[in-house]
Amino acid sequence: MTPMSPTMYTPNRTPTALGLDDRITGALVGAAVGDALGGPVEGRPPEQIVERHGGRITGIVGPWDGDEWRTARPIAPYHKGDGHVTDDTLMTHALVRVYGTVRDHLDAYGVADHLVPELISSPRWIPELEAEALPLQRIFLAEKWIVARLHYGHVDPREAGNGNIVNCGAAMYMAPVGLVNAAHPQAAYAEALDVAGAHQSSYGREAAGVFAAAVAAACAPDATPATVVDTCLSLAKDGTRAAIEAVCEAAARHRDFETALAPLRSAVAPFDTVGPDYRTPSLGARRPSRLHSIEELPIALGMLLVADGDYRHAVLGSVNYGRDCDSIATMSGALAGALHGETAIPAAWVKSVAEASRLDLHAPARTLADVAREVFVRDTSRRRAHEAAFATLAGTT
Repeated sequence: MTPMSPTMYTPNRTPTALGLDDRITGALVGAAVGDALGGPVEGRPPEQIVERHGGRITGIVGPWDGDEWRTARPIAPYHKGDGHVTDDTLMTHALVRVYGTVRDHLDAYGVADHLVPELISSPRWIPELEAEALPLQRIFLAEKWIVARLHYGHVDPREAGNGNIVNCGAAMYMAPVGLVNAAHPQAAYAEALDVAGAHQSSYGREAAGVFAAAVAAACAPDATPATVVDTCLSLAKDGTRAAIEAVCEAAARHRDFETALAPLRSAVAPFDTVGPDYRTPSLGARRPSRLHSIEELPIALGMLLVADGDYRHAVLGSVNYGRDCDSIATMSGALAGALHGETAIPAAWVKSVAEASRLDLHAPARTLADVAREVFVRDTSRRRAHEAAFATLAGTT
């Protein structure tokens, strides 16, 4: 696929003149709201979602099993729904806190030295548990892997992701990496690959790098959905690139998520190892491969194109897609939020999610905006030092 030309996709939405703070706030708040909207229908196919809710989801809904959520399988004991964020947001906010501590670029050692203690030593309010607990008690096995390998196994952080199941676990919380590297997607891609090496391998790690790059690209002053996709295609490798290309080609033919749901699923299916039944994965599911891709990132990018960057449309398309829709909506929400800021996000959704989850959704954005500015100053100083040194070596001074 060549870069998204006007004949393939003509954006109607003009670039938004927003500052760094607006874009970071939009991305992080947008990701959390998308996560909360998708949580209660995670793992369900679109047909079941329509049957359960009497139509497409248009906002915050309650638990799939109603008042029986405490004991209903396979979700128990998590209260998914009613505006509660899930592990996607918990991990994103944990990574923001790590940036707030380090106040510089991160790598796999930063995960070992700072993120792991965040998960096992600092109790936090866990909305789905309706209690204060260690984040470790909420995250799933693919994320517990980080703790097992780094805290107990003392594995080299750069290699700790090897052997873990390959899924979207690392990609789902990489938005902060893109925001610290706002408008510099190449740097975001490289940093996220390093950070994600402690968690994932293969196309799971690749997706983390590409998603971070997409967020960084969405922060550029002239960014549009098309430029974000172009950036992803310029950086993505192997099955990840092929999946993004296929899904976005399909998305370019739609302007309403209702008609796009089935075509986008068909486009990503050849690259998805989970298979048609999300709750009964195939035998080859989530194994390393250069030919495959996670499903969530290509679909999030596809929904961004279908929606022409509109936050509400992109997130609702992601939610009604079903399957791993909380992570899909987290990603599309972060991208649409970075493109257009918090004002693009329905204020009622933001208020409901913040209150229900008992979280300050804006505090992480303030922290990360400060860190991004500090990192930029450090990067500028390091770049100037390199320029001076190279000029001396090259004899151009």
